[in-house]
Amino acid sequence: MSLFAKYTFGRVSRSRLAVSWVFFANGAALGSWVPHLPDAKHALALTDGILGFALLAMAAGSLLGLPLSGALTARFGSRATTTVSILGVVLASPLPMLAPSLPIFTLTLALLGVANGGVDVAMNAQAIAIEERVGRPIMSSFHGFFSAGGLVGAMGAALAMSGGLGSRAHLLASAAGLFLVSVGAVAFLLPTAISSAARSPMFRLPRGPLLGLGVLALCALLAEGAIGDWAAVYLRDYAGTSPELAALGFAAFSLAMTAGRLLGDGAVRRYGGPRVLSAGAGVAAALLTTGLLAGGPWVMLLGFAAVGLGLANAVPILFSAAGKLTAVPPSIGIAAVSTAGYCGFLLGPPVIGLVAERFGLGTGLGLVVIALAAIAVSGSGHFASGGLRSRFAPGNFRNPARAR
Repeated sequence: MSLFAKYTFGRVSRSRLAVSWVFFANGAALGSWVPHLPDAKHALALTDGILGFALLAMAAGSLLGLPLSGALTARFGSRATTTVSILGVVLASPLPMLAPSLPIFTLTLALLGVANGGVDVAMNAQAIAIEERVGRPIMSSFHGFFSAGGLVGAMGAALAMSGGLGSRAHLLASAAGLFLVSVGAVAFLLPTAISSAARSPMFRLPRGPLLGLGVLALCALLAEGAIGDWAAVYLRDYAGTSPELAALGFAAFSLAMTAGRLLGDGAVRRYGGPRVLSAGAGVAAALLTTGLLAGGPWVMLLGFAAVGLGLANAVPILFSAAGKLTAVPPSIGIAAVSTAGYCGFLLGPPVIGLVAERFGLGTGLGLVVIALAAIAVSGSGHFASGGLRSRFAPGNFRNPARAR
């Protein structure tokens, strides 16, 4: 290996560690804040309904941040946008707990949402650039760091609560630690070329292969959001379990998703992204259906875990595919697909709630089965029709350093 090749390999390795930290820090910042949500509710004397409307501000901020980040990344590069966005997420994460009133609480949630949507696009664009230089699929490992960060953040919040540390003190300490490490990490992000389409519209409506990827992302994140919001409710109110066992529903889903993402790159290298996507969704649909028909809590826990494992690599595969389309800049493609997916994440839980109110939660969760089945049936076919199958076939990634 030449000196230039060794230098390039070392630089890419440092950049990969830096981007992995960004994914981890994003998950940890959100995971640290969410467990303190009941404290914010009580501090501001909010009802469930008012809290729900306030949380929509964060969702609206994310929907604004996604296309905005796509345009900024195309114009200034993913390194600059990732730096600003991840530092923004970390600094904004304690603000909702510091808010003295409902309007300021809502405003801070919107700011956190904009920053979170911004880093979502930019860090994935960084990940795709590194994946191309490494020469093999590694996207799932990045998303695995995000999941691991969420788990670590939530565990830290639980330890803080058990130790009597106040929510404000914990969030400020957590944000300070994440900020200091992030400032050092972003210096090693990969420099990326500014797109020649930097003056293109901020958001591009998905068409052709991009539309298909957006629909698949919508189905995947609809299912993910639904399990996150309804797993514990189903186990406690419909399967008759204890609160402790009901809490295991989302835990099983999260742990399975984290494990699946950390192991997903090897599966994608061996079998190809389309097969991993379709097979995972198909198995998840079958096991969740079995759990809903059987009705037992342990079978449902297996079903929820299967959904986590089956969906673990959906977002990495779909985002990576969007970033490799030649018709649009990577950041614009990722923004379009992630916006479609986030719409599913937002719409899924309330739609399931409306169905559950009329026909029961088991029927409502049947929509998750339908979404998973749609991914299983159409995922592989869409990759083929969009000309993407060959780009995600096993062994098709080429190592640029070796080619040089």
